[in-house]
Order: sequence, then C-alpha cells, then structure tokens
Amino acid sequence: MAAWVAIGLYLLDLAIKVIALGLVPRNRRPSSGMAWLLLIMLIPLLGFVIFLVLGRTRLERRRFERQAEVNARVAERTAQVPSLETDFLGPAYVKSVAILNRNLGALPAMPGNRVDLIPGYTDSVAAMTDEVGRAVTWVHVEFYITAWDEVTGPFYEALVRAVARGVKVRLLFDHLGSRGIPGYKEFTARLDTTGIEWHPMLPIQPLKGEWRRPDLRNHRKILVVDGAVAFTGSQNLIEPGYNKPKNHELGREWVELVARVEGPVVSALNLLFATDWYSETGVKLTEEIGTAPPRAGEVEAQVIPSGPGFATENNLRAFTTLLYSAQRRLSITSPYFVPDESLLYAITTAGQRGVDVELFVSEAGDQFMVYHAQRSYYEALLRAGVRIYMYPAPSILHSKFFSVDDDVAVLGSSNMDMRSFGLNYEVSLMLLGQESVAEMRRVEDAYRVVSKELLLDDWLARSRGSAYWDNVMRLTAALQ
Repeated sequence: MAAWVAIGLYLLDLAIKVIALGLVPRNRRPSSGMAWLLLIMLIPLLGFVIFLVLGRTRLERRRFERQAEVNARVAERTAQVPSLETDFLGPAYVKSVAILNRNLGALPAMPGNRVDLIPGYTDSVAAMTDEVGRAVTWVHVEFYITAWDEVTGPFYEALVRAVARGVKVRLLFDHLGSRGIPGYKEFTARLDTTGIEWHPMLPIQPLKGEWRRPDLRNHRKILVVDGAVAFTGSQNLIEPGYNKPKNHELGREWVELVARVEGPVVSALNLLFATDWYSETGVKLTEEIGTAPPRAGEVEAQVIPSGPGFATENNLRAFTTLLYSAQRRLSITSPYFVPDESLLYAITTAGQRGVDVELFVSEAGDQFMVYHAQRSYYEALLRAGVRIYMYPAPSILHSKFFSVDDDVAVLGSSNMDMRSFGLNYEVSLMLLGQESVAEMRRVEDAYRVVSKELLLDDWLARSRGSAYWDNVMRLTAALQ
C-alpha cells in the first residue's frame, strides 16, 4: 500500500511539473515565468495552488468590455484632435511618446493647462478641502486608500456640507486597500449616514460572486470638482501615519507629491473616474463628461491610464520610451523601485551613455519583501553610474515622479515596479515643457538636500544576511 501511495505522489508531482511547463509561460515575461516555474519545481503542489490563485491577472470580461467601450467612444469624439499641439516646440521624441500614449490609452495630449505641485501632505488635503467647499454641481473622489481621521476629517466634512447644499458626491476606494486600515467598518458605517454615494473598487466578496486574484488593486488617486479643477498624485486620503500605532511610535510619516490641475486635461482625469465608476456600478456618467474646461495656463499635459483593463502595459512603455530619450539629465523618485528588465536596462543604459541619472528612494522600508527586492538592484545601478539618494528614516518617501532633461515631467500613482505595470490600475500625468520641469526640479532639489547619497563601496560592505534577503525577495517580485 505504501508503495502505491509513493508511486501516486510521484506521478502527481511529475504531472504538475509537466503541466506547469506548458501553462505557466503563456503570455508572461520570461523572468516572471521562470520565477513561477522555480516555485512550482521546488514545492509542486503548493506552488501550483499559489499559481492558480495569484498567477492570473485577468479580470471579469465585463470590465474589459466597459473599458473598450469607453476607449472607442473617446477615440470617436477626439478623432479630429491632434495627439500633440501642432505648433509644439519641444523635441521630436515627445511627439512619438504622445502618440504612443494615445494609441494605448485613447487620450490625446491637451494644451492650455495650469499645474501646481503641492509637496506638503497636509497642504494638499487642505487644498482639496477648499476646492470641495466651492463645489456647485458634483464632486468625484477616487483614492486607493482612504479613512476619516483627524487629518482627512475636514475634507469629509466638506463633502457632507456639499451634499447638504445639493452637490452630487461620488466616492470610490479600493476594497482591500482601504479595508486594511484600522476603523474601516466604522468608516463605511459613517459614510452611510452622509448622503455620499460610495462604492468599493475591485471588491472581494465571494458570496456575491465577486472574486479574482486578491492582490489586484485600483491604485489611482483622483479628485475632480465640477469638471473645472482636479488633483492627482501619489497621496492617499488618510493621515500621514496611516492610522497605524506602530508608525506613530516610530515617527513614520509618508512624504508625497500632488498636482492641482486646471484646464482641458481635467476632463481626461474625470473621464478616468467615470470609467472606474462605470466598471463598479454599471452606471454611465454622461452629463458629467461633457466638454473640456477652457484654457487656464500654458502647460500641455496628457493623462496615461494603465492597468489590467488595458491590453498593454501603458505606463511601462511610456516610461521606458522617455528614459531612453534622455540626453542630459534624468531624475527618478520611486518608493517601490522593482523594475523589469526593460526598465532596468533603460535606466542603466542612460547612465552608461553619460546621462546624469539620479534615483531617490527611502532609507527605510514599510514593506519587507518590496524593500529588499528593491535593494537587490542597487549594485547594478551604482555600477552604471546612477546616483542613489536615500531619503532619511523614519519618513517613507512615497512620491512617484520623474523628469527628463528640460522637456518632460511625469507624476502620478504609478511606482516603477512590476506590480504597478502589470497588476494595479494606475494614473500618470505627463507634463511637457520647461515650466513643469523647473517646478519638479525644485521638489527634487529639496529631496537631495536632506538625503544621503549611497556609494558603491558602502553598499558592497553591507551584511551577508541583508544581501541574502535582497536576492531572495528579488525572485518574489517576478511572481506575476
């Protein structure tokens, strides 16, 4: 009997491995496929079960159909709009990136915008609160994580007052992203008393038929007021310590960058909200996505939507194209820097061909696996001439942006990691021209003043234990 059990287990082990060899690599990066196969070969049964739960990024067909419907409608309505202003005076590569973004994400670049960067955490919440206080018709709020606390309380109170004066307020937040914050049940119960129409994004509710890979996220951060003013960036709608006692004990607060936007590009950010609202509720916000607001400044801007609902990795393709186009200077800020091969090659190649490249990251990490996976890339970056600046602990540098020469600045919700490219819904805002880059440079300069530069000799002298975990966690980053 024992012999038959052993034979059965051996055949099951063999069958799993053979099936995995033909199943896992399909439509997957070679690095990701090899990581999954390594896991399955080491622990066949458990590894295969994990793959079945976490190895598929596809969402329900209805989400793809609704995204395709919106893209087709946008393409039809903007068919006569050029991908970039015809008299744009910037370098030729910018036009090719604008065309790429439009072909993949449907949205053209739009001139005539005003963009103000807000680096202060409470300053951005206050600015959003003030704008809600002026709302007349509707307010659209979409954040990966949100909570009603001592910092965001005035914002939510402004929403409640807006509802009381007849303003339609709609709120979206990621289900699992916000559910992990202390006080979530109390938060949703409180929302029910306000008149705010709210819905969780990508809900995991098996009893209601809502089930998918559990680590897919809607990571976007968007606020639109009356279609005239919008905010987007890296910051979640929560106090800077995320309501976690451990963070407060350590004095750990998140450092962010948010853009306040006026002008035609506001309509693109609002369309992205409307698309997510349609995906979650089945309701089309036709009246709220009308004509674009008038010109408010001189900045040309383009919204880059990305996520599992799109056929291609829009943000990764745009980022790598821009990085390869840099000729003089490239500055990157990314809290979770876990690049795939294409992005790593773009950055290291820029350093090797003489571009002045710098990368801002946090000295401390808030996520063990991502923190160590990120560190595994430092040696290759330093050897390529990339200067790495460590933002001092206990703060967590959570801003997500980069600038290319004097031509382009990009900010938004997207990290430079494989999760943001393949698993998360993200929004990025590409800003064109010296005015936008100069404002971004002021933020970069402020980071550099307080940061410590990491040198190759110091990095190579780190402990063997730390290096071991860096390498192990690098493997886990590819399990997508």
